[in-house]
Amino acid sequence: MSTKTTGRKIVINPVTRVEGHGKVTILLDEKGNVQQTRFHIIEFRGFERFVQGRFYWEAPTIVQRLCGICPVSHHLCAAKATDVIVGAKTLTPTAEKMRRLMHYGQTLQSHALHFFHLCSPDLLFGFDAPVEQRNVIGVIKADPETAKKAVLLRKYGQEIIKATAGKKVHGTGAIPGGINKNLSIEERDVFLKDIDTILEWSIEAMELCKKIVKEKLEFFLKFGAFDSNHLSIVRKDGCLDLYDGLLRAKTADGKIIFDMVKPEDYLDYIAEEVRPWSYMKFPFIRSLGKEKGWYRVGPLARINNCDFIDTPLAEKERQELMSLTGGKPINASMAYHWTRMIEMLHSAEKIKDLLNDPDLQGTNLITQGTKQKRGVAWIEAPRGTLFHHYEINDNDQIVLANLIVSTTNNNEPMNQVVNVLAKDYLQGKSEITEGLLNTIEVGIRAYDPCLSCATHALGQMPLQVQIMNHEGKVVNELIRG
Repeated sequence: MSTKTTGRKIVINPVTRVEGHGKVTILLDEKGNVQQTRFHIIEFRGFERFVQGRFYWEAPTIVQRLCGICPVSHHLCAAKATDVIVGAKTLTPTAEKMRRLMHYGQTLQSHALHFFHLCSPDLLFGFDAPVEQRNVIGVIKADPETAKKAVLLRKYGQEIIKATAGKKVHGTGAIPGGINKNLSIEERDVFLKDIDTILEWSIEAMELCKKIVKEKLEFFLKFGAFDSNHLSIVRKDGCLDLYDGLLRAKTADGKIIFDMVKPEDYLDYIAEEVRPWSYMKFPFIRSLGKEKGWYRVGPLARINNCDFIDTPLAEKERQELMSLTGGKPINASMAYHWTRMIEMLHSAEKIKDLLNDPDLQGTNLITQGTKQKRGVAWIEAPRGTLFHHYEINDNDQIVLANLIVSTTNNNEPMNQVVNVLAKDYLQGKSEITEGLLNTIEVGIRAYDPCLSCATHALGQMPLQVQIMNHEGKVVNELIRG
């Protein structure tokens, strides 16, 4: 379906195959040149206010309601922040490893969900393939065996979450200072029985992703590419660590901006800008300012920032990817897919290591020390670095909460990719097709955004594009759904 006109404004509302709701507006001049592009977040959650007045130990269960896709990330990050409040400087081995197992299960299932269910239709069938084919049902019809493995990969991760958190969604396993259960021998043996198969399927997913990218490598390295800073946490020795570490930021060419920053000092390095057309803030590195200080987070930033990965299969894949640029950061948006599969493989390797660790059957679950009034923590959620900051009063009630979620950190990069792709694919076009509009969405999907951190729609997601003249009147409209 297409329409021909010389309009001034294009609206994509909502963006499809992402978690939550957002829209894109693209303003064109009389000659069809792109004047302005914006990626709007049109939902408001308000959890920073909701938790005020609640007791700090309630935070790990309350804030995970932000999201039905990645609640584990909020659950663990809030638990880590309240660890600080109860003075638990070091968790027991059982507590930390149970949390890590929960987190790797979350990362495994989340990356599998995004790659196979949300973005693979574009990668397998083409950005302008018929909409009847370009969806998860089309993937199932084209390759039912791969689709089955994708479902079972996600199921395995979800079962890991259930065993460590008590429930697959919105669990209660992590508490201030530790964890409320260990992993029984029976639970462990169920997971050990299938872990080698999960590893095999993760390798297959890695190979499928590489095959797709390598067939059009030059295209993928240029599509939606732009220079940016990269921010993530790393272990003290520079290793990739998704659960804990210190903050590192690099420039687009790999120079260190800052390194080994502690959670409690984050406000000295990160600030947030408010813009009137979006409910989501725009974080930036203070020393670089608003214009140059924005950055990417997530799998791409983590692989660019780390010095190595401590699991052999994932490290081999990291080295192969980084060889494309001689070890310098990769600034191509589509490289998110490749790095996401590296992390999924890494998670499977970590799960296997942890399942064979007898500390998971330990009974020493909680620790504490001198209470603090302020707790700050971060974690690498599947979509990127997540910050949780709480302050309490003498009655143990939360009086301040500041949450910088992964997609907020990626706000400006997603706006940048919309701008780059609009100029590359829509500028000067008199004909607007569904496939061209999907090209814009492909760039946004690469970041795996969770726009509302919980809200989802039932049924088919609609798409409405309005083309207006210079007086703001609608002269043509394209509607899907």
